[in-house]
Amino acid sequence: MNTADPKQLYDSLTREWPLAPLKDPDEQAIFDTLSLAINDLILHDQHRLMAILYRIDVSESRIRQWLGQHKGVDASRIIAQLIIDREKEKIRTREAWGPRKGDVPEDEQW
Repeated sequence: MNTADPKQLYDSLTREWPLAPLKDPDEQAIFDTLSLAINDLILHDQHRLMAILYRIDVSESRIRQWLGQHKGVDASRIIAQLIIDREKEKIRTREAWGPRKGDVPEDEQW
């Protein structure tokens, strides 16, 4: 992860995913926790998993491509990595294009 720290990644992911609380998240703990949540959805609610993936903009074709390229790897781990990659990309975009402190006059801030 280039610019986002693990806490920022964890906070971003918990907006969509019911992840177990992590006291001091590091990227590996986030990955493991997310993999477990995804595995649960694969087993019990695939429709919800696909809806979340659509909402967070992880393409189904990319998932199929990665699953095909990584045969024998647990699907939940592949999907978790794709989600983490996408969240990192969104964080970098927000940092690059989001408002910077001082860009908005104080009387126009909310």
